[in-house]
Amino acid sequence: MSGRLEGQVAWISGAASGMGEAAAELLAAEGAKVAVVDIQAEAGQQVAARIAARGGEALFLECDVSQADPVRDAIEATAARFGGLQILVNCAGVVHVAPLHEYAEADWDRLMGVNVRAIFHAVKHGLAHLGRSRRSYVVNIGSVGSFIGQAGTPAYTASKHAVLGLTRSIALDYAHLGLRCNCICPGITDTPMLRYHLATAGDAEAVLASRLRRVPLGTALTPADIARAILYFACEDSAGVTGTSLVVDGGYTTAAEWDAAPPSARE
Repeated sequence: MSGRLEGQVAWISGAASGMGEAAAELLAAEGAKVAVVDIQAEAGQQVAARIAARGGEALFLECDVSQADPVRDAIEATAARFGGLQILVNCAGVVHVAPLHEYAEADWDRLMGVNVRAIFHAVKHGLAHLGRSRRSYVVNIGSVGSFIGQAGTPAYTASKHAVLGLTRSIALDYAHLGLRCNCICPGITDTPMLRYHLATAGDAEAVLASRLRRVPLGTALTPADIARAILYFACEDSAGVTGTSLVVDGGYTTAAEWDAAPPSARE
């Protein structure tokens, strides 16, 4: 690793699993002191312990990011422990699979709370710390669903459209502080949330194989693929880039129709 994040402090929500876990480990490997923020206490503690075992510095903070006070407290605890805050990664996310007319208000509110309101809380309470640095970074996790629709996930799709719009507003409003805000929009990524989503359709492996036939590269992304994109936006490798999105989807959104050849046919 290059150590490009030496002296930086990163607060990462959803860091107990999936993309957030991979981001926490990669940013720590690049020298950042990392707050592992998640509602899943046991898994989050394990992530922080692995980072420490590899010589990094990490703090686990149990936090329901849909609520203002826990987010504020987690950010303050991070800044107090590590002496500042330069990087916010809003990676926490949930999905609810059902047609809109079957949603309860609680289903809608919970999803919007985790996927969108959490970003509001993190930026609102993190800004005072971020603004103390000449350069700071907010990285939000959107989705290919920030641009297109997907059957059976109306609230998720609405939330990811909102994440992209919110990213642009944050970038505009706080550029004068040296803060850059960008959005990563992953495609089919093999995470626990994807596995939950697939399980609602019955034969998860068959559904995944069917979906991957619409991906030109023919394979699912890994959390590590998304973590590398997060790192790009969380340092000066992306200097001059703000208020935009980076689609990491294996080519999924490049065409309206596509059937990928099996990987073995391209070897």
